[in-house]
Amino acid sequence: MARKNIFAGVTGEKLTAVNLAPVAASPASGLTAFAGRGAPGSLSRSIGDLAAKANAAKELEAKLTAGQTVVELNADLVDPSFIADRMGDNDDAYQALKKAIAEQGQGSPILVRPHPTTPGRYQVAFGHRRLRVARDLGRAVRAVIKSLSDQELVLAQGQENSLRSDLSFIERARFAQSLVDRDYRRDVVMAALGVDKTTVSRMLSITMRIPSAVIDAIGPAPNTGRDRWIELACHFAANSAPNGLDNLLQSTSFRAAASDERFNQLIDWFTAGADSAYQPGAKQTGQGARQDVQRWGPSSGGTLVTLKHNARSGVITIDHRRAPGFADFLLRQIDRLYGDYVAAQKPK
Repeated sequence: MARKNIFAGVTGEKLTAVNLAPVAASPASGLTAFAGRGAPGSLSRSIGDLAAKANAAKELEAKLTAGQTVVELNADLVDPSFIADRMGDNDDAYQALKKAIAEQGQGSPILVRPHPTTPGRYQVAFGHRRLRVARDLGRAVRAVIKSLSDQELVLAQGQENSLRSDLSFIERARFAQSLVDRDYRRDVVMAALGVDKTTVSRMLSITMRIPSAVIDAIGPAPNTGRDRWIELACHFAANSAPNGLDNLLQSTSFRAAASDERFNQLIDWFTAGADSAYQPGAKQTGQGARQDVQRWGPSSGGTLVTLKHNARSGVITIDHRRAPGFADFLLRQIDRLYGDYVAAQKPK
């Protein structure tokens, strides 16, 4: 008897793409750019979107594991998927997951298949972080075992990831590129990621234009969306091998920065004029460039406020992941601050 297609009724559904909006304008990005919008409203929408995606991911997992027996496997016998999807775990999110599983147990099982080449071992379709937690805690991992083809595995892996907010845009783009590199058809890539043909084309244009070593150096950049990556890809399309790039990527300030900040440093460097060689230790704030970039953060460390300005205008961006109410608070102080500014301009 032919095996029932476990993806019937699943791949035909329209799945929501995540992390496709530009950082400066996306409520889900964790950043607020000053504009005519209320920060609390954006934050509420962001929380609602994340909850909806988490619920959708759970529903998909339930469909793919429905009617199957959940078993406990030795976590050391389970290998990762042959297609990587993460460029590195978000340590805070991982630690929160680990704490929850340690205290409450593993709620949802992972999906694995018998390893195609190594008898007695298994391979993950989805649930890589739950598997890692089980290993770290020295526990067995709860799993459903299904005989999946390579294509069925990547469909399950991609669709489950598409319904979560964990994977950044560039991680999803690289997942698409990995599938294409393995000669999967575009319709399979579209189904795996839950996106249309245009979005897949944009993803691939980014991974093809930006050198792989540069993407590796930047990392997952969880709060950097599609439009910002397109901006960087355009810089490389115009200047594929800019002078001083290697110096920037190897500099202490770049390597010590968080992933999103490394992306910002590279964009700022291009904006400042990539033709001039990067000098380690030099002040890279747009000297002689089209715009100046300044950053501020509290004494506890990290950038909270970024100001980009030129002779005509300036844009302030606030990381509301670190200070959720600060943007709204600052807006309420605008009248007083402007009054102080006007008073300071008066001749004494």
